[in-house]
Amino acid sequence: MPDPTPIKPPSSEPGSTTEFPPARPSFPALRKGLIAFEYRNYRLLWFGQLISVTGTWMQSLAQAWLVYEVLGASAFQLGLVNVLQFLPVLLFGIPSGIIADRFPKRTIMMVTQCIMMGLAATMSALVFTDVVELWMVYVIATIFGMANAVDMPTRQAFVSDLVGKDAIMNAVALNSALFNTGRIVGPAIAGILLALFGPGMLFGINAVSYIAVLAGLAMIRIAPVFNASTDSPIQRLRDGLSYVRSTPKIMRTIILVGTVGTFGMNFNVWIPVLASDSFNAGSDAYGLLFSAMGVGSLIGALSLAFSGRGPNHTRMLAGVAVMGGSEIALALVANSGAALAMGAITLALIGFSVSNAMSTANTTVQTTSDDGHRGRVMAVYMTVFAGSIPIGALISGWVTDQYGAPTSVAMGGTIVLLMALVQFRVPQRAPSTSSRISPSADARVHS
Repeated sequence: MPDPTPIKPPSSEPGSTTEFPPARPSFPALRKGLIAFEYRNYRLLWFGQLISVTGTWMQSLAQAWLVYEVLGASAFQLGLVNVLQFLPVLLFGIPSGIIADRFPKRTIMMVTQCIMMGLAATMSALVFTDVVELWMVYVIATIFGMANAVDMPTRQAFVSDLVGKDAIMNAVALNSALFNTGRIVGPAIAGILLALFGPGMLFGINAVSYIAVLAGLAMIRIAPVFNASTDSPIQRLRDGLSYVRSTPKIMRTIILVGTVGTFGMNFNVWIPVLASDSFNAGSDAYGLLFSAMGVGSLIGALSLAFSGRGPNHTRMLAGVAVMGGSEIALALVANSGAALAMGAITLALIGFSVSNAMSTANTTVQTTSDDGHRGRVMAVYMTVFAGSIPIGALISGWVTDQYGAPTSVAMGGTIVLLMALVQFRVPQRAPSTSSRISPSADARVHS
């Protein structure tokens, strides 16, 4: 039976609906929670990413353990790996939005995924041959960051091309669910393999996992999109930034996300140190803490997907506030000498709140921006979100070295909580009429 999903992205056909056969009436809640899966292209991307993201989380655990335990780096040096990995996103993320708006997104993603696969294979070879040094990790992290600077805004904007506008919130929530499924499964497997075979095996598994997402991208059927704009890249960049500044809902959300990314999401720095120093545990407990956070995040993402609700500013702020409060609680738990299980439970609550808040923020930005600006808007969003991580990694790494991980976690949670309370108190302004920028400069030609 031929797949009923249209070849062209539904968002390019106003008023069109999916041709997927109607769901059985006895499962309306299930259909509502999985509505994005009615689009064939989205299914292909989702399942390919599920395997790849699991491998990426395995590599993330292996990389942190390699740097901190095997190479004997300090918490600050561990944070520097994150700086180099995400600094290119901060520097080049916004200009990369021009690429995402101008060239076929699937082609861009296939190139970036191939580069990342090669980097993972290189790390595996370096570790297995026992020649890896800290500077090599730094170089590979930097190259990975450069590829990621192009991949992240492209991937985020690509989701909107694969589903109808009414399914974007569900698609983003399901993307968050797959990300956090990988966060649960990846570290859980990695903790065992790390103890048995060492980090080299995990880098190799991640390299192989990229085959899945490349296969999914190759099978996606979507009309090529070419941008007919004659504006210079500089003018298009200015146009995108002006659009963000003049759209209050987008601007407020990006400010909130930047605060969370800088002060509240430095888990690659915090968790290895907490596991080793506060809970006196090894690599298996390190994987447990990451997996616990992933369980909470997965529950949060699925609850958002099956709620069927659209983006809500108050719910987003509530999620950020709970996140900040939970991080303060995690600091208290770590400082009190409590059992590892208490730390895992607290991290699960943090994961739940982060997943809800960030999925809502992502959907708010995507649904508020128009089609002609979405690539550049998502580039600004992802630049602020991912680009704030190196800044936060430096700050949290230094504070951790000087005062300990619990103090660093408590400081980050306090700042995040205060930002949520400030935005609760500041009323939202009505959208500016100046944000209605003429789409003529972003006319698209579909072939």
